[in-house]
Amino acid sequence: MNETLLTWIVFILAFGGMVLVHEFGHFIVARLCKIEVEEFGIGLPTPGALTLFTWQGTRFTLNWLPLGGFVRPKGENDPNIPGGLAAANPWKRLAVLVAGPLMNLITAFVIYSFIVARGGVPVPSQIRVTEIVGNSPAQQAGIQSGDILLAGGGQNIADYEDLRQVIGGSENTPVMFTVLRDGSQLQIPVTPQRSAEDNRVVIGVYFEQQYTSQSASLGEAFQYGARATGNAVRTLISLPAQLIRGTLPAEQGRIIGLKGIYDIMKQSVSNDVEARSAPPTTATEPTSNPFDQMSTLMIVASLSVSLGVFNLFPFPALDGGRIIFILPELIFRKRVSPQLENLVHGLGMAVLLLFMIYVNVMDFVNPATINLP
Repeated sequence: MNETLLTWIVFILAFGGMVLVHEFGHFIVARLCKIEVEEFGIGLPTPGALTLFTWQGTRFTLNWLPLGGFVRPKGENDPNIPGGLAAANPWKRLAVLVAGPLMNLITAFVIYSFIVARGGVPVPSQIRVTEIVGNSPAQQAGIQSGDILLAGGGQNIADYEDLRQVIGGSENTPVMFTVLRDGSQLQIPVTPQRSAEDNRVVIGVYFEQQYTSQSASLGEAFQYGARATGNAVRTLISLPAQLIRGTLPAEQGRIIGLKGIYDIMKQSVSNDVEARSAPPTTATEPTSNPFDQMSTLMIVASLSVSLGVFNLFPFPALDGGRIIFILPELIFRKRVSPQLENLVHGLGMAVLLLFMIYVNVMDFVNPATINLP
């Protein structure tokens, strides 16, 4: 199949699927809470939607713009409509709002678990040098790009932590590194020095972590899935603080739109296609990608986490913003005026739409530089 066509198919299915999963979470919990749902739409709301079928009072429709979906609960913003969302007690409304983001996180957990169950647990194996810093100890000692650092000072090096321990206590003291280059092992002395930029003892190399694959039981796959999902959530939550402190470049923390997501998908699909055409590897053969042929699934899981976390952000019109308005009712037993709440969410939606237009326009005017490994 043509790679561009494949990318479009994956993009539509992945992005649309993430939104549908989110909306399905709202839908299923609303029904469990006896809240009526008027419509479950596949695709963005458009005139002339095709009704696929009706189930227990809910119309399931197919809309002409295939990206995403939506749920239209009865009485979503009017507490005077019996059986509707706004008329339900606050705990039920809270459950419905949380269910959408929660479904995205569960989806990411399932994807990460599947990846490990199929590809195995990645075990750090080697560090491969990818770039040498100019006028650094590594350059002066003769370390080259492509070298594999096997050991330092008699200690085996399998990951960054091993390398950090080897050089951390050896400032201005030569360390004998065992280096694998073109199939031959070399002994190269390197003298670590303290970096003036970040006050760390370094030798001046950039590297990529290489792995071997170890088969995983179902329980281990679930553990990894939960850990990977939690790490992704923590990374997203910490982004604003990292940007403020300047520890993360602004380009890396930039929000991207549909084109940016498509560009990422294009790279991941290309990586997977290339991996499938490569000669098969053994479980003990080191690789820079422990999940060959599953790069796209990793991206889908990451985007699913992003959608879930973004919707919990306490901004009007988002699920998190609506939850904020429920909290006074839960704590003080007094509901915020529905008219005020609807006005705030309406203004919030307008701001969100303008922001998303800006983000998507910037994707074309100043495309984000995104390079997958």
